Amino acid sequence: MKKPARASRIREEILREWRGGDEVDDLNAGIHLANQFVAAILRAAGAEDGLNENQVRASWKELAGDFISRHSEPISVKGGHLVLRVTQPAMRFHLEQMKPMLFTSIRSQLGEDRIKSIKFTLG
Repeated sequence: MKKPARASRIREEILREWRGGDEVDDLNAGIHLANQFVAAILRAAGAEDGLNENQVRASWKELAGDFISRHSEPISVKGGHLVLRVTQPAMRFHLEQMKPMLFTSIRSQLGEDRIKSIKFTLG
């Protein structure tokens, strides 16, 4: 019985030298499945709650009205923060004054918990 054990040990030593290390116990030990990261990726992208920029853009004219929608556009919704691009500083000031009314309108149309804040940027 010593021969099979010795032959096995010699085989293991030769394979260890040839591979450059010991044989791995579990080949799947360091593998992570994509579904483990999907929630984190969606949360980082701001799409976790199901609201995306296309929904906001599609309903922007109805939400803001003709005049405001001609001078502003939604550019992103991430983590519940809506960012609007405004064409002129005067329009930005006007929208800052209207922010509570605009915020209420947006939240009633898109959902109470979907939009947490509105930010304006010139562009």
